[in-house]
Amino acid sequence: MSLTLHYHPLSSFCWKALVALYENGVPFTPKLVDLGNPAERAALLKLWGIGKFPVLQDVERGEVVPESSIVIEYLDRHYPGRTRLIPDDTDRALQTRLRDRFYDLYVHLPMQKIMGDRLRPDGKQDPHGVEEARSQLRNSYAMIEGQMAAGNWAMGDDFSLADCAAAPALFYGSMVVPFVDGQKNLAAYFERLKARPSFARVLGEAEPYFGMVPKER
Repeated sequence: MSLTLHYHPLSSFCWKALVALYENGVPFTPKLVDLGNPAERAALLKLWGIGKFPVLQDVERGEVVPESSIVIEYLDRHYPGRTRLIPDDTDRALQTRLRDRFYDLYVHLPMQKIMGDRLRPDGKQDPHGVEEARSQLRNSYAMIEGQMAAGNWAMGDDFSLADCAAAPALFYGSMVVPFVDGQKNLAAYFERLKARPSFARVLGEAEPYFGMVPKER
């Protein structure tokens, strides 16, 4: 198999890449990386010096592709399927990338700030930073509520890169800052994402590991 995805089954950014792979039925070999294992960490660093996943390795084309958004763009270009994740229209493609950035920067990263703070040792927490992250999530939820008033997907009728970004961000985001009453459009969109077969498969595969998700102290 030409493609190998170096990943972890709880990593939200890995989920984003997995959704794209499953959406189009792209054959690949999953390689679970334990960053606590020095040899596995070293192997990942050799592929991508930043040492973060996901990293897609394409043996046939001699390419190593890091970063979830770039992985999805790469797949859409070189391994296209029934779902085009980046529109052909240049203006619409730009808006899709913008929506992808919105979910990564203003939902995903604040969620990770809150989750990451739970792993800090006693006395090393950052309550001010966590509250800023919660505020950002609440503001982002309000924006999504308006964006999703028409229903369907992040960019309208077609599932896209933006939805691959939204699914894991909202799943974990709702765990640290739950949606509030009245955010019916947001909640309905999240339910559509969970019902999408590609994301439902990701969740099913991750379920055995959910006990490792850091809990609020």
